[in-house]
Amino acid sequence: MFKKVVPVNQERHANKKIKQVESFKFASNFHIAYLTLHEFVRAAAIYPVVFIEDKEKDEFRPVALLGLDAGENLFVGGNGKWQASYIPAIIRRYPFALSQVGDDGRYLVCIDEESELVSDTEGSPMFSEKGEPTQVIENVKKYLSELQHMDTLTHQFCKFLAEHNLFVPLNMRVRQSDKVKNISGCYVINEERLNNLSDELFIEVRNKRYLPAIYAQLTSLSQIERLVMLKDELSTAAPAVKAETPAPKIEAPAEKPATAKKSTVKS
Repeated sequence: MFKKVVPVNQERHANKKIKQVESFKFASNFHIAYLTLHEFVRAAAIYPVVFIEDKEKDEFRPVALLGLDAGENLFVGGNGKWQASYIPAIIRRYPFALSQVGDDGRYLVCIDEESELVSDTEGSPMFSEKGEPTQVIENVKKYLSELQHMDTLTHQFCKFLAEHNLFVPLNMRVRQSDKVKNISGCYVINEERLNNLSDELFIEVRNKRYLPAIYAQLTSLSQIERLVMLKDELSTAAPAVKAETPAPKIEAPAEKPATAKKSTVKS
């Protein structure tokens, strides 16, 4: 999704404007989307929610499955409209992102300069004629700050699950048209282990308010059938599309904002 992420800078972006999102084609090849803990309940009503392992950081991250094949988002229509009532926050924040600076908890607001939403002529200005951040930037800073806070809580949630051995690999076979597809490369919460937790530990889970997210994730797996149906409908509508290649294992996309050296806009 991100192509050229740089720090928001008054001198560099003085005349840049941000257009209103009218098309989500920029996310059409994103088959997963990161989720925060607070999104689980709403997302689970539409998408399968699973966890992927970041081996480099030795941690798990929750994601919504948007497609059965890498590079395909079944929720972006041909007209660029999002075909669902809830859009993951990581999609809604585009073309902005946060980049951590050092180890003291500071972040810089960054932007994808190559995004079609960034314009010299259309949209709302990022900076005023006096060079001060406009309400656009202020709203972005607030939104990204809230997301960063939720991301921290999500990290704690995943760490808790991992420490108590509550993750289990997902290996599911689904029938798509006349073929059988294996869904693998991700993890889900092990319901049996959850039910066998000690009373003391289960109370801790409840007090941490993890239960709604846990049960939302468990029930969300039925949404895999929704993906199968969407894929079948897409295949029926476009029979001339080239033969489908086997689905690879689910992996995190390379979405890593560049570390910034200087910026006038901080969060």
